[in-house]
Amino acid sequence: MNYEAVIFDFGGVLFEIDYNVPVRAFEALGMESFAAAYSQAHQDKIFDLLETGKIPGEEFYVWISTYLPNASRQELEDAWNSILLHLLPERVDSIFLLKEKGIRTFIFSNTNELHVEVFEQMIEKSYGLEKFKSAFEFVHYSNVLGMRKPHPESFLEICRLHGLTPEKTIFIDDSIQHVEGSIRAGLKGLHLLPHQTPAELIDPLI
Repeated sequence: MNYEAVIFDFGGVLFEIDYNVPVRAFEALGMESFAAAYSQAHQDKIFDLLETGKIPGEEFYVWISTYLPNASRQELEDAWNSILLHLLPERVDSIFLLKEKGIRTFIFSNTNELHVEVFEQMIEKSYGLEKFKSAFEFVHYSNVLGMRKPHPESFLEICRLHGLTPEKTIFIDDSIQHVEGSIRAGLKGLHLLPHQTPAELIDPLI
């Protein structure tokens, strides 16, 4: 199979995140149920709505404040954004090597407007946002696309938008349910494990 494109997940693949950090932060503020509401494997409906752009970020803070009425707005913002750690620049650098081989590269991230604002500022300071985005033909955020992983329709929509053949497109993600969704859509889904790098999985295929 001659693969023509690679779609990358963002958080956990190109940008270090930790779901346990906001769990601890919200627990410290008094919300012990946050871990059940938001994790890598499962999340409540309000997070789905936020990640598909169906509700604005402000509505999320109104919702979370009902559980933590004594927390300040800054404390809520800090807790929510604490999941975002740092960019993995060497992984982004390797994507430019893919482009040199004629491979089309994309990002498809389940995210929200609140996190986008913060992590783009972090990338600008550490790497340069314009340089980062130049590694990809297009960066798809679920809150803008209006669709999220793992729904197969979301992968097919990205393929349709960019004229990609699913069978000739690789998708790489650290969440197994997203990989499985891409496979159901006909893509070559690759599950990135903690000890692996994207290049280790992709290079043998191209």
